[in-house]
Order: sequence, then structure tokens, then C-alpha cells
Amino acid sequence: MKNLYQFTRILFLLFIISAPSFAQDQVSNRLETSPRHHEWVDISAGDKTLKAFIVYPEVSEKAKTVIVIHENRGLTDWVRSFADQLAEKGFIALAPDMLSDFSDEYSQTSEFPSSDDARNAIYKLESSLVTTYLNNSFNYLEKLPAGNGEVAVVGFCWGGSQSFRYATNNPELSEVLVFYGTGPQEALDYAEIEAPVYGFYGGNDQRVNATIKASKEAMDEYGAIYDLRIYDGAGHAYMRSGDDPEGPEANIKARNESWERLVRVLEK
Repeated sequence: MKNLYQFTRILFLLFIISAPSFAQDQVSNRLETSPRHHEWVDISAGDKTLKAFIVYPEVSEKAKTVIVIHENRGLTDWVRSFADQLAEKGFIALAPDMLSDFSDEYSQTSEFPSSDDARNAIYKLESSLVTTYLNNSFNYLEKLPAGNGEVAVVGFCWGGSQSFRYATNNPELSEVLVFYGTGPQEALDYAEIEAPVYGFYGGNDQRVNATIKASKEAMDEYGAIYDLRIYDGAGHAYMRSGDDPEGPEANIKARNESWERLVRVLEK
């Protein structure tokens, strides 16, 4: 019985260790085998250079463009994979690296020693710099020959909060899609929002969901569109977790339903 217990425990530990690598293999395989055109571009941003990953769809007409704002771990392979999935749906996706030109030592996410280091750096960014990077991304896409001039923004976690905040800075956005991100803290900031905001939230994410009521009230006060959905049983970061075929069932379900809704929103 003791040997059986030890054997079962070893199998469980091996599963826990191998699960993240299996998910990473899924992401890497998508990026490596994608038939779509992937490209790294340098975008001038004052005295800094913004590095961004762009993916083009296989279409015959000009396409809508989307800024993809990454999570608090920087521009990871999963975010690039999401951009590829957006392009698969017919949109041009640009994922700017908000850690571009962070310091003399680190000029982009991939140069940080670990994801924890990247996360710590993210929270040192000035909001004005984030806005500058997003403005330059917007201008790049708005003038892109293959684009139709429409620019939406989608963000996740930290990026979700930044997409909501960016809506207060840019009235020309076509849509703002917020995945489990909090809204602006100051009620007056909502008065500047003109683009429709679409919220995507996991039911098991009370830290974020506790802020929804205040955002909804502020958006209603200023007559702005705030259309939100809460997906039962899904946790924080369910879009990333739900991309893994071996991930939690509730996250996979929420991810699939969110994709359907996301495409409907962007196709309006």
C-alpha cells in the first residue's frame, strides 16, 4: 500500500511539472506552424524604440486592426499566439512590448532573466509611457496600408486595465475589449470614454469583479457603452489557461465562448 501511495504521488508530481511545458509546447507549435505572416517591427516613440509583434491575416481586402496589450509578465509567447489567433479570424494584430527600452540592460521582455523580473518591471512603468507606446501603436496601425483605418484594443489582466485606461485617452478607438482588467479609479476619467467597452470576466475572480459595479455606474452616468459578461466557474487569466486542452474545463468553455463574442464585437 505504501509503495502504491508513493507511486501515485510521483505520477501526480510528474503531471504538475509537465503540464506547463505541455501548454508551452502547444503555444510554440502554433507560432512555428502558423501559415500567417509574422513580423517584428520597431516603432519610433520619442527617444525610445517600441518593439512590437505583428501578424497579418490571409485575406484579399483591407482588414481591421487590433492592438493587443499583454499581461503583467510582458510580451510572452502566449500573447503572440493570441495575436496569431486574431489574424486567423481575419484581423491584423499588433502586440507591442511595453518593456521596450526599459533600461540599458533590458530592451524587451525576452531579455529579462525570468517572468517574475518582467512582472516587477511592468509595475515600475509610468502610465504616461504606456500611453505613449499605445498612441504610437495606434498611429502605426491607423496608417498601415493593409489596414482599413479602424483600430480596436484588447488587453488581458494588467493589459485589460490598460485597455480600459487607454479608452480615456483615445476617443478614436473603434472598440475596447477588457479581459479581467479593472477600470479607471477616478469616476471623472470615465467621462472621456467614447468607444464602446466590452468586458470579459471569470466568475471566480472576485478581486477584479469587485470593481465592476463602480465601473458600470460611472459608464452609465456618462452614457457610455459598457457591455460585460461574467463566465461562471472561470478563473483569472482563463483565456490563457483555456487555450490548454488539458486546462480546467470551465476555463476552456469560457475561452471558447469569449472567442465567439470577441469576433462578433470586432466584426460590427
